[in-house]
Amino acid sequence: MTPGGGGPMKDCEYSQISTHSSSPMESPHKKKKIAARRKWEVFPGRNKFFCNGRIMMARQTGVFYLTLVLILVTSGLFFAFDCPYLAVKITPAIPVVGGILFFFVMGTLLRTSFSDPGVLPRATPDEAADLERQIDIANGASSGGYRPPPRTREVIINGQTVKLKYCFTCKIFRPPRASHCSLCDNCVERFDHHCPWVGNCVGKRNYRFFYMFILSLSFLTVFIFAFVITHVILRSQQTGFLNALKDSPASVLEAVVCFFSVWSIVGLSGFHTYLISSNQTTNEDIKGSWSNKRGKENYNPYSYGNIITNCCAALCGPISPSLIDRRGFIQPDTPQPAAPTNGITMYGATQSQSNMAAATPLLQSEPSLTSEELPLPGKTTLGAPCATLSLGQPTPPSSMPNLTSETILTDMIPLKEELDSHQFLTPEEAPSPPGMLSTGSPITHSHTLHVLSLASQDSLHEDSVRGLVKLSSV
Repeated sequence: MTPGGGGPMKDCEYSQISTHSSSPMESPHKKKKIAARRKWEVFPGRNKFFCNGRIMMARQTGVFYLTLVLILVTSGLFFAFDCPYLAVKITPAIPVVGGILFFFVMGTLLRTSFSDPGVLPRATPDEAADLERQIDIANGASSGGYRPPPRTREVIINGQTVKLKYCFTCKIFRPPRASHCSLCDNCVERFDHHCPWVGNCVGKRNYRFFYMFILSLSFLTVFIFAFVITHVILRSQQTGFLNALKDSPASVLEAVVCFFSVWSIVGLSGFHTYLISSNQTTNEDIKGSWSNKRGKENYNPYSYGNIITNCCAALCGPISPSLIDRRGFIQPDTPQPAAPTNGITMYGATQSQSNMAAATPLLQSEPSLTSEELPLPGKTTLGAPCATLSLGQPTPPSSMPNLTSETILTDMIPLKEELDSHQFLTPEEAPSPPGMLSTGSPITHSHTLHVLSLASQDSLHEDSVRGLVKLSSV
């Protein structure tokens, strides 16, 4: 309502009360803005990340750059000095096949070097505490004295007992075939080995790309070495051997590099072909964990018993997703706001006040009340916004559910006959809050006493009590 006696009372809306003295009543929207950080920025392992976490490598990448230089330089010299001559003298398919092998080698190398090999996430503080609690129970902590946690747990896989080792760095029991890399400081799932030539660990998620890299590199090395020798022989038939070396010095460098590298590359490819056919890892083979014969006690429980099936499982199976979510955002530890003990954060939150607000529109059938009819000196009139009525921290009484809107309308809305003869209370006659009424208080109206009893149960503020008294006296 406006001070000039404007609209009806139904236009008054209840809004949130602003009380700065109570922390639960503060707006939850006012939060400090914290710059979002990605998980790779605080990754605990010794890794390097590029392209906003898309590329993950080991910290020692010097040998990896040497691998790139050797492949790029050797292939570049071959395509620049040998392929033009061979394409004319033999066939143009030679540079085409060489280009396909080169791009396949580079693609598998970068895929192996830049991907997550299968790093296992470390335990959170809560998970580590829960695991330590389980270890204490298993060790019998009540017996007194310190006993270190057990290093292993046993599980059965395909009838074979497999021991799971506890990692004191990651605070987890490593799953089967996982191991902790000391260079990267991570536990890697199906850990094969740490390869400095690719600048990364080789594990479950990048092993197939590593195998395809060394296999294709073997073919590329043999291909370049064979056609470099062919180039030199063809030239020597025309101008002599020494003149051929002088005409194409790059061929000499290519032949030397390929000759010394082909043995190690081809040997490594053959070794991993054997591992794939038996479904083993380099780590397991070096330790001698399993035997290839089924009859022995330490047979390999991961082998399918068929070479083709083992190869298909290693090279054609689905790639498991990364478990570390390195590009995900760090969720800030925002404490949940404590719920208020009284459960009231909005005016009219209790059932009695809600029923009162629901009954208020029915007052439009009665004569409109203006601000001149209810003067409160020094206080905001009822026509002002309801947000100015300040409340304390009332506690909902247990008898509130029995209070219905019909009861409130019966007790608080008098008949029209009574309204004409009723005399409004002046501010001086308005009662004080419960507990402060004098014995000689002039208030004897039953409806007024009923509202005061509700206010005493809710422990309302003085201003709220006076406003409710005025409503009850209408």
